[in-house]
Amino acid sequence: MKKTYLVVGLGRFGSAVAQRLYELGSEVMAVDLHPELVQKMESKVTCAAVCDARDEDALRALGVRNYDCAVVAIGSDLATSVVATLNLKELGVATVICKATDDTQRRALEKIGADRVIIPERESGIKLAQSLTSSSILDFIELSPDCGIAELQTPPEWCGKSIRELDIRAKYGVNVIAVRENGKVHVTLDANRPLDDKLTLVLLGENDRLARVKP
Repeated sequence: MKKTYLVVGLGRFGSAVAQRLYELGSEVMAVDLHPELVQKMESKVTCAAVCDARDEDALRALGVRNYDCAVVAIGSDLATSVVATLNLKELGVATVICKATDDTQRRALEKIGADRVIIPERESGIKLAQSLTSSSILDFIELSPDCGIAELQTPPEWCGKSIRELDIRAKYGVNVIAVRENGKVHVTLDANRPLDDKLTLVLLGENDRLARVKP
C-alpha cells in the first residue's frame, strides 16, 4: 500500500520534497497559500491545493488526517510553522516533519510536538524524500543530484544468503562497497559469506535505484 504525504509550503525545499516523494511512487498532496506555486506543482504530484495551514477548518476540509505524514516546509516564518504544526497534530496526523532555519527554531518546533525537524542547509529535500520512502535505509549521503551512498540494515529476507546469492548488483543496479559490523567498516568483502541482522550494507548507486532497494 502506498504511503501518503501532505507537503505544506511549496518553496524550493517543499517542492523538492513533494516532487521526489511522488517520483518515488508515493501519494502526495501539496498545498500552499500562493496559487502560483500550487499551479506549478499540479502536474508533479498527486494533487495540489491552495490552503492556509493556519486555518484548522481549511486543513480539516482537505482530509489531512488521512495522510501518513505531513511535511511543514514553510519558509522563515516560525509563527506560521508553529500554528500549522499544532493544527496538523490536533487533526490527527501521526507524523509531522518541519523545516527550520536554525537550532533555535528547531528547538521551538520540537517543543510543540514536531516529530522531526530538518534544517535544509544540513539535509536536502531530496535526501528527506529518500529516507521517508525507504524504511530500511539507515542513512543516505547525496554525492550528486543523481548518485548517492546509502546504509542499509540487512533485511530479514536477506539473512542467511550471501551477496553473490542475492545478486544485488544485477537485481537492483547498485554496488555493495562495504559492510559495517560492530562499529567497524570492512571494505574487503566476502561475497559468499551469509548475511545476518548484525550487518549493515553500504551501497553505492543512482539515487532512484537506491530508493528501490527492498526485498
